[in-house]
Amino acid sequence: MARLFYSERGDHIESTEPVRVSRYRGITRLNHWITAGSLILLALSGLAFFSPSLYFLTGLFGGGQIARWLHPILGVVLFLSFALLFLQMWRLNLPRPEDTTWVTRIGDVVTGHEERLPELGKYNAGQKFIFWAMSGLILVLIVSGVMMWQQFFDGLVPIQIRRIATLIHALAAVAIILVFILHVFAAFWVRGTLRAMTRGDVTGGWAWRHHRKWLREVAGRGDRGPAE
Repeated sequence: MARLFYSERGDHIESTEPVRVSRYRGITRLNHWITAGSLILLALSGLAFFSPSLYFLTGLFGGGQIARWLHPILGVVLFLSFALLFLQMWRLNLPRPEDTTWVTRIGDVVTGHEERLPELGKYNAGQKFIFWAMSGLILVLIVSGVMMWQQFFDGLVPIQIRRIATLIHALAAVAIILVFILHVFAAFWVRGTLRAMTRGDVTGGWAWRHHRKWLREVAGRGDRGPAE
């Protein structure tokens, strides 16, 4: 079987009238939503301890004591869930030459002039940035979080190191919340994108407009279309 450069084995044309292309398997979508859900709960519980003015958020978890106990457990869930997602997606998120062109033409991306952009695989440079930013930040959060988790790792690091870990943890948390907001905004901004993670497929027109190299490989075509 030929090596795939822009798609995964599970990607396929589901129907031709209208054209629909399978983009994410059910297990991948479930994995994604577990990751997203745990990140949201972590953000809410973490913000509750970030400032006294936000302490009221602990009420969502049944009080401060439960929120403090639950927060690191949710962190482990996030780490393990994203690790599974990482194993599924890392290969297609590696940088490619067309990503540089896409970034330099970000103005055309914002204004919707897709015809001026290069053909792309399954993910564009913006999506790849989100993926690798999440990967790095989650790793920083789990390492610094373990250093702070006194219930099980009280003697793991000296108090001075724990204080530094706390600062790094807070900064990484703010950063990942911003990246998450960007991710959600992009999902709603590009019409048809959210469907891929809710129903698992996209329209042929969406695939042709935004991820043409991916569509070509999925369809098994070597010809060049009219909108080059």
